[in-house]
Amino acid sequence: MEDQSVVDVGDVRLAYRAWGDAFGSPVVLLHGLGGSAADWEAAGTLLGQEWRVYALDLRGHGESDWPDDYDLELMAEDVVGFLDELELDRVGLVGHGMGGVAARLVAQEHSDRVERLVLVETPAPFPGDPGPAGRAEGPVDYDENAVPAVRDQLADPGPDAADGLGDIVSPTLIIAGGPESEMEQHRQTDVASLVPDCRLITVPGGHRMHETRADQVAAHITEFFTS
Repeated sequence: MEDQSVVDVGDVRLAYRAWGDAFGSPVVLLHGLGGSAADWEAAGTLLGQEWRVYALDLRGHGESDWPDDYDLELMAEDVVGFLDELELDRVGLVGHGMGGVAARLVAQEHSDRVERLVLVETPAPFPGDPGPAGRAEGPVDYDENAVPAVRDQLADPGPDAADGLGDIVSPTLIIAGGPESEMEQHRQTDVASLVPDCRLITVPGGHRMHETRADQVAAHITEFFTS
């Protein structure tokens, strides 16, 4: 059964969905650019059989506030604020795309809050193509102003951005989408080589395989969290 709620984090109200036993070990799921917590519905339902799962609408997306102030570091701090408000000490943290970058920043800067980290088709912290630009078909449920702000930061993360990968102490799993993905797959290998305790797997299915192959992605995440 899915629960939906909101929480105030600073000046931003964040919406989230939750699955699973309220007393289960917590897992937090973060969506990609132009997405929402709904992207994780299939995988979240499956993961809820083992964990207490929370899927967050990041600022400017879904039912959360659209504050016209978009920055990946702010999103990471929103996540930490979310953990504080829900009194979640340490969590399994999973992010797709933009959400993976926010998750990575949390793991780098708040290592005490992340038990294990999973990065699903997440842009690498190197200059280059920022990857897919969000959904273009039909009405959108995100602030279109967020797209250029985030893509500019992903395309040019700064000369020292990759240095932070060495600060991730949480065991980390990278899930790449294989040749069907629009993202540069060799960059996933580069990231895996720089994170101290990291393994890389491929789930063929492209950039959104956490939706199209939710059963496989959920199984890999569960195996990783229990290994």
